[in-house]
Amino acid sequence: MAARRATVTRDTLETQITVSIDLDGTGASRFDTGVPFLDHMIDQIARHGLIDIDIKAKGDLHIDAHHTVEDIGITLGQAFAQAVGDKKGMTRYGHSYVPLDEALSRVVIDFSGRPGLELHVPFTRARIGDFDVDLFGEFFRGFVNHAKVSLHIDNLRGTNSHHQAETVFKAFGRALRMACALDERMAGVMPSTKGTL
Repeated sequence: MAARRATVTRDTLETQITVSIDLDGTGASRFDTGVPFLDHMIDQIARHGLIDIDIKAKGDLHIDAHHTVEDIGITLGQAFAQAVGDKKGMTRYGHSYVPLDEALSRVVIDFSGRPGLELHVPFTRARIGDFDVDLFGEFFRGFVNHAKVSLHIDNLRGTNSHHQAETVFKAFGRALRMACALDERMAGVMPSTKGTL
């Protein structure tokens, strides 16, 4: 099986970011982004998706975390687009429900080649520690537009914003794991009646 790995660097006047991933990893992660709560959330993707993720980022955090968070989402999406390759033999679709105490979230993903995001998370407060919850939308939009996936995220219930966010990212990791899994019955076959994705 060909290695499904990618390393992508994004260098702008606002951020300098390098993301490395291995879709067939063990869930190992390493982060140096300057945004600790985002690191905690991306660690959930790695751990529950069994995807190795290494992110190094320097951004204009003296302004705020917006550009850094958005550009990490963009770069991670680009890395996924490269790592999945032609998508032959891939499951393509993934979904997961994840609870954490009172919170419950559902994430559904399709590596369709068409970007689309439906994000419905009614956070109960605007900040989790120093992290502005609006930036989750920027992260996922960046990811979706560059991984070219259709992504539906729904927080079905929850009163603790940390729990709401964590269930979203855990479910996202598990949905990615399912969608990126290789199905030996589909070996060499494009998972689409169109013949292309």
